[in-house]
Amino acid sequence: MLRRQIPVLPFAKSSGMLNQSTRNAMADQKESSVLFSLKELMSLEEDRIKQEDDNRKRKQAAELQARTDAERRAREAEEAQIAAESERRRQETQRQREEQARVEAIRQAEVERVRTNAESEARLRETQQKQEHERKLVALAQDKKKKHLTYISVGIGTLLIAGAVGAAVVYRASVTRQQELQAEQERTKKALAEKEATIKKLQNDFKAATDAIAAAEEKARKATNDEERRAAEAEREGAVAAQRRARTSMAAVGGSGAKPTSATPTPACTCQKGDPMCSCL
Repeated sequence: MLRRQIPVLPFAKSSGMLNQSTRNAMADQKESSVLFSLKELMSLEEDRIKQEDDNRKRKQAAELQARTDAERRAREAEEAQIAAESERRRQETQRQREEQARVEAIRQAEVERVRTNAESEARLRETQQKQEHERKLVALAQDKKKKHLTYISVGIGTLLIAGAVGAAVVYRASVTRQQELQAEQERTKKALAEKEATIKKLQNDFKAATDAIAAAEEKARKATNDEERRAAEAEREGAVAAQRRARTSMAAVGGSGAKPTSATPTPACTCQKGDPMCSCL
């Protein structure tokens, strides 16, 4: 069969062409809108992923910084604790050495005082024994004089006068020697008193310096800043120097071994031959 061809009117052709163009434009517009929406969604997704990545990186950096800070604080705390313990041990050792030195100085001073007192007492006993011996000599000379006066006849007056003169000389020498011994004894007592006073003053200075050291160390422990610690350390160094000077002075005064001496020469021996009490025969 032959199809019947329907003539297409110009209007119909124009209308069809308009509809096709409209559809094409709408399709293009719709496709463009979809593409724009997809691009916008992709951009938003990329922004979200980038933000999450940035947040993750910031969190990791913060965690790393926190760990680093914690490790640094722990390390600094440990170092500070080690330094404090070392300083405490050093101060304790220093205090022990100073205490030992103080005790040793006191012990040495006490030993020297006892030795000095013993020497003084020995010299005093020796002086008393000499004086007693000389008194016995005078008494013996007087007894012998009386015996000679009893047994010697009146006719030998010259010998009696000579004996009297000899007795007077012996008595005068004995009195002079006794006076010299008393003067020496007084000088010895004075020298010992001055030495004991000096030792006592040095011991007081040593104790004051020791107390000052302890006070300065207490200030250093209680100090709240470097200036206070430096001031306390300066006080402590001054007290240590004063303690060292007192110790040196005590050693010089107590350890010199000097003894008071008399400038008076020893008189010649005047004992009679056969005297059992004489120490110079």
